[in-house]
Amino acid sequence: MKQEWTITTHSPEETAHIAEKLGKLLEKEDIITLEGDLGAGKTTFTKALAAALGVTRTVNSPTFTLMKEYEGRVPFYHMDAYRIEDEFEDLGLEEYFEGEGVTVVEWPSMIAEQLPEQRMNIKIKFCGGNVREFRFTACGERYISLGKELFNA
Repeated sequence: MKQEWTITTHSPEETAHIAEKLGKLLEKEDIITLEGDLGAGKTTFTKALAAALGVTRTVNSPTFTLMKEYEGRVPFYHMDAYRIEDEFEDLGLEEYFEGEGVTVVEWPSMIAEQLPEQRMNIKIKFCGGNVREFRFTACGERYISLGKELFNA
């Protein structure tokens, strides 16, 4: 069961606004995946999402550490799977996916086999200048409900 929504933003502020709206709706065990080329806006989106979850620390990409954890109204787990190699089965990712917080995974294609089927996939496309196209794909009932609330659909 899937459903998609597409939205275009024209500034970093609009991108942050969408992320903040989503962040306010998220609950523990929610999983968001972010795909997009370098510079597409994944970090801008993630920072605003984290702020909406009550994270006060500076959020930056965990490129060299795989995972960063932050405290907010629920724990926030920010994962960057870009540098994961073949031996990712022993990383204990399910502990985060089934844990007490919200997990955001950048470069999810690198760990596709480890990801739960139910999640919100977000693909960010750089369209030039400050314009970004966001395609939200809700996989599962929880995320379809979340998308409908987010987009008032």
